Amino acid sequence: MSSETSRKHPAGSHGKLIYTAKMPVRWGDMDALGHVNNTVYFRFMEQCRIEWLEEAVTGSMSGGQGPVIVNANCTFLRQLKYPADIVVEMYAGALGRTSVETTYVIKGASDPEIIYAEGGAKIVWVDFAKEKSTPLPEALCQLLTGL
Repeated sequence: MSSETSRKHPAGSHGKLIYTAKMPVRWGDMDALGHVNNTVYFRFMEQCRIEWLEEAVTGSMSGGQGPVIVNANCTFLRQLKYPADIVVEMYAGALGRTSVETTYVIKGASDPEIIYAEGGAKIVWVDFAKEKSTPLPEALCQLLTGL
């Protein structure tokens, strides 16, 4: 964790902003050391991603296909403690035939100059019955290429 009071990132360095989610830090998110447990940051990114997917691909996750995460990462920059509200920004990066790279920035809701963590996840669209990747839904591709 960094002890700096704020951390800024250059505009556009994460890709194109596609979704922003605001959420509270819950008491149960903290660990025995009194700060948000590192696994919870992945939950914050997951919640943002799920909210975006629910809006972006309404109805496209039926028929036995949907998103899976094949990798995820997080760089912890500052300690986050309860009580707090955060903003999670989701950015679209490289778009493939069956996948899209996403990055996330977790900021303080009351002071968006403070960045608590940055992370990423690769979303792959999968045919669950075949257990194989399949092309991204056309609606999702149009949305992502139209950015």
